[in-house]
Amino acid sequence: MGEAERGEAAPRFLVSYWCANGHETRPSFSQEGGAEAPETWDCPRCGFPAGQDKENPPSPSRNEPYKTHLAYVKERRSDEDGAAILDEALAALRARRGG
Repeated sequence: MGEAERGEAAPRFLVSYWCANGHETRPSFSQEGGAEAPETWDCPRCGFPAGQDKENPPSPSRNEPYKTHLAYVKERRSDEDGAAILDEALAALRARRGG
């Protein structure tokens, strides 16, 4: 499709962004409506955040490994607490069963 079918393109400006791996990305933004470029942009090559300062790109965020429900419980409870809760639950179960 050419411009005749789509209409005229809005005036645009390019902004350079650099990630911690040194990749440069140059997305374009519309000049209409006083639009401003965002501070950061996700690098399409590696996914790291990219900033407009080539010498000081933003550092990648640190992803925490996946934790199971049990791992979170163990952070909050000691082994003694867990044993006491288990004993209490077993006693309640035995009382309901009548044994």
